[in-house]
Amino acid sequence: MTTPLQIGFIPLVDASALIIAVDKGFAAAEGLDVTLVREVSWSNVRDKLNIGRFDAAHLLAPVAIASSLGLGHVKVPIVAPFNLGLNGNAITVSPALHAAIKGELEGDAADPMATALALARVVASRRKSGAEPLTFGMTFPFSTHNYQLRFWMAAGGVDPDEDVRLVVLPPPYMVDSLANGQVDAFCVGAPWNSIAVDLGVGHILHFVSDILVRAAEKVLAIRQIWAEKNPDVVAALIRANARAAAFIEQPENRAEAAAILAQPERIGVDAEVILRTLDGRLKISPDGTRRESSRYLLVGREGAGRPDPAQAAWLYAQMVRWGQTAMRPEALKIAMAVFRRDLHDAAMGVEGKAATTAEAIGAFAGPAFNPDDIAGHLAAFRIGHWKP
Repeated sequence: MTTPLQIGFIPLVDASALIIAVDKGFAAAEGLDVTLVREVSWSNVRDKLNIGRFDAAHLLAPVAIASSLGLGHVKVPIVAPFNLGLNGNAITVSPALHAAIKGELEGDAADPMATALALARVVASRRKSGAEPLTFGMTFPFSTHNYQLRFWMAAGGVDPDEDVRLVVLPPPYMVDSLANGQVDAFCVGAPWNSIAVDLGVGHILHFVSDILVRAAEKVLAIRQIWAEKNPDVVAALIRANARAAAFIEQPENRAEAAAILAQPERIGVDAEVILRTLDGRLKISPDGTRRESSRYLLVGREGAGRPDPAQAAWLYAQMVRWGQTAMRPEALKIAMAVFRRDLHDAAMGVEGKAATTAEAIGAFAGPAFNPDDIAGHLAAFRIGHWKP
């Protein structure tokens, strides 16, 4: 007997474990009959998960936390027992903004502090000349993309709420918005940065792994009440996704994985673009310049699938920093409890495995993050909405 499940996803490469789990039969081997439902926007995914239209979902890690805290929408406690991806985002800028940043750059273009300071000089020059503020696209207010953009530009002295505009766009609409001049830059997950470069309308300025060494990105999200009623199904889902992630991380399997992910009903872009993403070999400029990084997107390696509550604490700290919520110890506890390492470990038979350290977050600016000292983290930054 199989268990039928409806699971929502957005066409992004960090949904690959979920897609491969279904299309390679790993979910079926666990007794699960999964129907994957492709969506366009994160609000659609969140809402359908919250009301029970979806049994589980590919979801932005901060949305799972915000839903559990009742921020920005109704309060629906969510559990995240498996990470679908660490890292995987990039900041892509228009040719005009790329040239402007390059013209103001003092230092290495690969250094996010150097580019953040150059952006600050571009912003100041535009203000002096009376030009419109730059517009940056991100995928959702409660998104890693929002926090990563803010963290980067604020480090260079740009106030993201005063000096530029941040607008919400669904991931598949980012490239057209950049091409049409509606945004000057965006932060989004793969494959949309690569699509912009291939079309000649954007330059990848930074991988998110330049901003944060290890950043929780998407999670397998399940309503807490459903998870409590269906523990065996949750464990089966974790195992199926873990097996799929391990399959994807084997280099000899990546061409097959890319072909599956490229199907129109899945991600729907050229398999070669997806393969570049999985291999961490990206074209970053229309002139063909390439960059390789083993940290661009972690699907299964380096314990990527195992939830780390310290990552949830970092995301909660950003919500506080940017005025989305007040600092409350009880809320921090709830946020950290969303990342259910215990459910992961029970399903996978993990005992006594060394935990991922908080320092592995590895932000390029500020002190090492300590989830036991959120106030100290926030006090280290001049720009933000939090006041001690």
